[in-house]
Amino acid sequence: MSDSAVNTSTNFKGTIRKLWPNEAEKFRDHLLRLDKASRRMRFAHSVSDTYIDEYAARMSDMGSVIYGYVEDDEVRAAAELRKLSDIWGQEAEAAFSVETTHQDLGIGTELMGRIIRSARNRAVGRIYMSCLAENRRMQAIARKHGADLAFEEGEVVGEILPSGSNYFSMLAEAVDDRVGYMLAVLDLQGRLSRAA
Repeated sequence: MSDSAVNTSTNFKGTIRKLWPNEAEKFRDHLLRLDKASRRMRFAHSVSDTYIDEYAARMSDMGSVIYGYVEDDEVRAAAELRKLSDIWGQEAEAAFSVETTHQDLGIGTELMGRIIRSARNRAVGRIYMSCLAENRRMQAIARKHGADLAFEEGEVVGEILPSGSNYFSMLAEAVDDRVGYMLAVLDLQGRLSRAA
């Protein structure tokens, strides 16, 4: 698995990078584009547009690390690592969403790798994921990354135990952040020049 912000796969043409707090609107637009079934898979129940507006607006308040797959200046997939207490601690939760047009390209697998690396670098010892029992794609991605899966009342709960951080994982995330920040600035400049 590549730790680079720039995609090395031939299956998709965009980039995977962290989303910054000023990109909450892009995150929201991605979640709003999810069809009814994909929204249900992401949130484990049906959610309204209003719910998504409020959820995305709190993006930077939730203590999350969010990676997005960005293609043509739009977020088409996202992965969140959310701390389960006020500070990064032993446990965190992961959640994923990929728009229907971008599924089955390996994007979810790449996003999962970034989430695991971020958890390692924050000394998270256990990542939890829960998904509906019919969400076979998410279960397959979790298995690729060594998750233990258990069925509980119509849901599947996955648990990943990331290894500890090291110099290379810290460096890879730092490089990812720098490249991702530059790409975000270029996206912003492109939007501003198109608006002028």
